[in-house]
Amino acid sequence: MSMAEREKVAHLLRRATFGPTAEEVDEAERAGYQATVDRLVNPPGADGAPAAPVLANLNKDQQIQRITDWWLDRMVATAHQFPEKLVFFWHGHWATSVEKVDSAPLMMQQQNVFRQLGRGDFAPFVKAMLRDPALVLWLDGQRNTKRAPNENLARELMELFTIGIGNYTEADVQQGAKALTGWTVNRGNGTVKLEPSRFDSGEKTILGQKGKFDADGYTDLLMAQPATVKFLADRLWFRFASGERPAPEVVDRMSKAYGANRDLNALTAAMLRDPAFPATRGQLVKQPTEWAVGAMRQLGIRPSSFNDADRKALRDGLNGMDQLLFHPPSVGGWPDGGAWLTTSSVQVRLRVAELLVSKAAAPAIEKLNAAPEQGRMEALARLLVVDMWTQRTRQALSEQAKDARRLLALGLISPEYCVH
Repeated sequence: MSMAEREKVAHLLRRATFGPTAEEVDEAERAGYQATVDRLVNPPGADGAPAAPVLANLNKDQQIQRITDWWLDRMVATAHQFPEKLVFFWHGHWATSVEKVDSAPLMMQQQNVFRQLGRGDFAPFVKAMLRDPALVLWLDGQRNTKRAPNENLARELMELFTIGIGNYTEADVQQGAKALTGWTVNRGNGTVKLEPSRFDSGEKTILGQKGKFDADGYTDLLMAQPATVKFLADRLWFRFASGERPAPEVVDRMSKAYGANRDLNALTAAMLRDPAFPATRGQLVKQPTEWAVGAMRQLGIRPSSFNDADRKALRDGLNGMDQLLFHPPSVGGWPDGGAWLTTSSVQVRLRVAELLVSKAAAPAIEKLNAAPEQGRMEALARLLVVDMWTQRTRQALSEQAKDARRLLALGLISPEYCVH
């Protein structure tokens, strides 16, 4: 198999997992590109992920720390890497912060919706999200009543979650808000219910259609808009492929796969299979979570084995790089691209890299130590699944080649590792 084929599957795995090991790339190279996409999208066997955390007898802050530690550990451990990366994608898409929701159990409940519905028909997924207590609280849905409509949820539903700016009017936001009136959240037991007295049962005109729409009727109108699949294709491409918008023919191919069944699994598979996908190499900056989780996978470490101080150091490091799970900065989700490469974040990244390297499993260090000094750059590139070092990086790294741990920490903060 040509080197180009290895680079293609390595690129695929860097994007569709949290960070592949060299052995995973070897296996994908043997299987071939198409078979690897199949395995990623419909993974065989058990996921091998840790069970959900027990939150009883913990205070709120401890609960939030516990679910954060658990999710990081799950990202590292699960054999079903692409489905888990989609859960992470949906967390940024329906960006909901525990700062306002103020409940770890409700954040976990929301994540279960992502996990159960985020790879099927988009319509039931959207309907479930409009009844998701965390999202309803985050966007003031429980304050949206017939007497005092609140437009937050209706606005973000169209702008950020389904059809995108330019495909609806202010009148659609106002009328859509009426369709979403009446939902109340019971924080005690984490349920949402519709209070008929607070619901506006009158006729609404949304997106040119007249009817007595409720949340489900409103969702069905959105699902019928051709803009929905284009918006989803754009958002997925932006996070998995490139900061550049996908070409119209790419969107067309992805739209066909999504089809009348609104099939999210088929949509994502079409993205990974698209002839334009391999050409996106080097066009994304790893998000801090992807970066840290990928490093842990490659170094053979699990956050669940850390002591409390090191878990806190990892959380603090991610926070210092501006991506603490369950704390997106706004309903617009996480930033992207150069935003992750600030001077201050490089300092934090080096501290986290040193923490992770101090925990690295023996085989990772042995692989570097076993390589002759002049071959260490190649051993490091294989371990970190980097295609090649630029002359400048190679020069900087080779000055540290004698000390395997120092070399590894610098490799983790190199441009070739952080941009993929």
